[in-house]
Amino acid sequence: QVHLVESGGGLVQAGGSLRLSCAASGMLSNIQTIGWYRQVPGKHRDLIATTSRDGTTSYDGSVKGRFTISRDNAQNTVYLQMDNLKPEDTGVYYCADVIRPLTDASYDWGQGTKVTVSS
Repeated sequence: QVHLVESGGGLVQAGGSLRLSCAASGMLSNIQTIGWYRQVPGKHRDLIATTSRDGTTSYDGSVKGRFTISRDNAQNTVYLQMDNLKPEDTGVYYCADVIRPLTDASYDWGQGTKVTVSS
């Protein structure tokens, strides 16, 4: 199975930008759909953006128009460009093959990458 590791988080002021990376241990092209998730402290982990092998993307309404997901199969990496960040974007961000958490009750999300947006 392909293992995914997130990086790129940090502290940024409101209105700023960050780019997160999701590096795959194997062939990214083997994964149909990859998603970025955000977990705000004390709340559920939400799926906020997806990219599929055929190039289609989708976004949650809270990030649409501000975040851009992209996929580089040659580099085996998925990116999340986050612009015009807001304090409510603060949280831990994870990437995953969207099927795996749905089919594996013991799915290991890993540590994710923490994003803090100050007002």
